[in-house]
Amino acid sequence: MEQVMKDLKSQASKSTTPGKGGLTPEIQSRIGHQLRAMYDDVVRQGVPDRFAELIKKLDAPGGGSPNENGAGGSNDNHGRD
Repeated sequence: MEQVMKDLKSQASKSTTPGKGGLTPEIQSRIGHQLRAMYDDVVRQGVPDRFAELIKKLDAPGGGSPNENGAGGSNDNHGRD
């Protein structure tokens, strides 16, 4: 990814873009492709088990109540899991 950013910067400095700081359509397209690739990689990783468990708890009846789940002002485990 770092190399791609360097390539894009060098292309941007060589291109004859109208206006200050403008990007050519080619550079915009390459940035779009890189962003899609990064996003797809994140999506493929899925939801971590811990998050899935938290979501299940929140979806359960009474799951949104801070007093029932210990998510309120008093936390018995003091930040430890």
